[in-house]
Parts: sequence; structure tokens; C-alpha cells
Amino acid sequence: MIENQLTISALFDLEHSSAGDYLRQFTHPWEALSGISDFVLAYGSTLPKELYKDPEETGIPNVWIARSAKVAPTAFIQGPCVIEPDAEIRHCAYIRGSALIGKGAVVGNSCEVKNSILFDSVQVPHFNYIGDSILGYKAHLGAGAVTSNIKSDKTNISVMTDHIRIETGRRKFGAAVGDLTEVGCNSVLCPGTVLGRECTVYPLSRVRGFVPARHIFKDNDNVVPKR
Repeated sequence: MIENQLTISALFDLEHSSAGDYLRQFTHPWEALSGISDFVLAYGSTLPKELYKDPEETGIPNVWIARSAKVAPTAFIQGPCVIEPDAEIRHCAYIRGSALIGKGAVVGNSCEVKNSILFDSVQVPHFNYIGDSILGYKAHLGAGAVTSNIKSDKTNISVMTDHIRIETGRRKFGAAVGDLTEVGCNSVLCPGTVLGRECTVYPLSRVRGFVPARHIFKDNDNVVPKR
């Protein structure tokens, strides 16, 4: 059933995120968004001082930064936030809080992240906006690709497929991007987009709804399985 392809277990390998146990509480990714802030606060309070700079050392309330992470002095970080080992936060990145930046992840030049979970080794390296979203292991957004997290009429967001419409009950939900998925430059993931594992989205795309795992999104009328 197509509904089973929209679940957290179908989209993500939870062994590749420190949020794995948190996410196991839920069926669908959008159900986890409202609790990210509380999760990050609870998780941060458990982190060992020998591996992480705590809020007293970072000088930022509710922000924990791994000592092996690279954070540009021009980056702006707001809590609650955990930046995990070997992550890289580049020049003028803006992390607005309620964010988990996974191990080895990259948040690049002029990127903005809020209320989101980035799994290990995620790359959002150039001019990306990630809001109210979950990005799976080794997901990559090309330069200028963004998650649009609110509809223009401000009504609640639905996830659309060819067969069903699932009401999320949320006014803000950007995207759930499955493990190893590639999103091309300057693409827009419209509110409520769900991309399965190992998808490829062509540059300059406008994506809305669900793209099954291991498919190529060329345009709205041309979504084909990978060979």
C-alpha cells in the first residue's frame, strides 16, 4: 500500500541519526515536528562535556556544539540546537533553533535551518532553506534548493499521492527527504512533499506530494523509476 511508503521506517534508516529513538515513537515524519524542540533540549542535556561544548561554554542558551565540529565565526546559531561531531557550519549560516545537525552534516553558506532534523552526512551546502523538515542520511540539496513550509493561504497542509490525500493537521510542514536522495539546484519542495529513498529530482523542479523510492522526478508529468 502506498501509505506504507510514507512512514518514517520506509524513508529513513534510524541508525543514522541520534534522533532515532525519538522518531520511532511516530508513524509519519510530520508527526515528529511539534516535539523537535523538546527532544533537542532533552538530548543536549545528556551530552558529555569532553565531547561537546555546553551552553555555558558556547555562550548561547540551549546550544551544544561538538568539539570536532567546524563552525564559521560568521554563523548565527539559536537554541535549542545540537551540532554533532564532524559537522560543518559554514559562513553566514543561520540556524534558527529546534534543530539537530547530524554527524558529518554540512550547513553551508547563507543556509537557514529551523525546526528540523538533519540526519548524519546530510548536505545543504549553498543557499538552502530547511524549515519544519526531516532530511535523511546522506540526503543532498543542490544550490538554491529549498523546502517551502507554509501554504500561501496559511491553511493546514496535506500530503498528496495519486490515490490518497493525507491530512497532516499542521500549518507548517516542509518536506521529508528520504535517505540518499538528491535534489537538484534551485528546486522547490512545496509544503507537504515526501521524497522516498534514493530519489533524484531534476534541477529547477517544483515538487508537490509524494515521489516513490528510487524514482527520478523530471517534472510533474514525468516521474520514472530508476533502472
